[in-house]
Amino acid sequence: MDKVVASAAAAVADVPDGASLAVGGFGLSGVPNVLIEALHEAGPTGLHVVSNNCGVDGGGLGILLAAGRIARVTGSYIGENRTFARKYLAGEVEVELIPQGTLAERLRAGGCGIPAFYTPAGVGTAVAEGGLPWRYAPDGSVAVASPPKEVREFDGVEYVLERGIVTDFALVRAGRGDRYGNLVFNKSSRNFNPLAAMAGRITIAEVEELVDALDPDEVHLPGVFVQRVVPLTPEQAAAKGIEKRTVRA
Repeated sequence: MDKVVASAAAAVADVPDGASLAVGGFGLSGVPNVLIEALHEAGPTGLHVVSNNCGVDGGGLGILLAAGRIARVTGSYIGENRTFARKYLAGEVEVELIPQGTLAERLRAGGCGIPAFYTPAGVGTAVAEGGLPWRYAPDGSVAVASPPKEVREFDGVEYVLERGIVTDFALVRAGRGDRYGNLVFNKSSRNFNPLAAMAGRITIAEVEELVDALDPDEVHLPGVFVQRVVPLTPEQAAAKGIEKRTVRA
């Protein structure tokens, strides 16, 4: 089944207001920038985003955030995105911060059809006991706080129950992909991309190189998890930002 879509705009055209999105990437590595730009042009609002971080000022998901399109973020790192921090503290966006490994496993579990799992991460902290500020009020008080989670003991060790994550859509970026949706990720850009792809009911992948078919032994993510493939132009594939440029003295 050929899953190639002619353009990023066509691929995201049916994303509605209020949709939930799992988005791959870590910092500026492996971010589906072309799909994010197309979504910005399409104009849906009230989006619920699940991603390790919410882009940077002027890049990645930061574009949607600055435009007021994102209502809620589930992630593990606010990072150096000043707009994200300001909007969170001002009560303009709801934020669920969770441990990074837990986020990864929640995405994977959702993709595997596992509704919940127990993990020791967060036991004895506000992650399990509740009270983390999800949304602030304009006066700086906590308007919405996280609820307490179930804690259970196994073999003398306490574990907290975490829910798997399933989203309406997923946006990911791959180094190579074939017409059937099989994907190969390039080095560190693999990061959260396979997990985000698994969690989406409709997963859209932008690929730097489109091939007719991949060797099964090369595949990082099977095409069963991908519904749409958008081939990038050479210029789009080469456009990759650097979060911090470090050079020798």
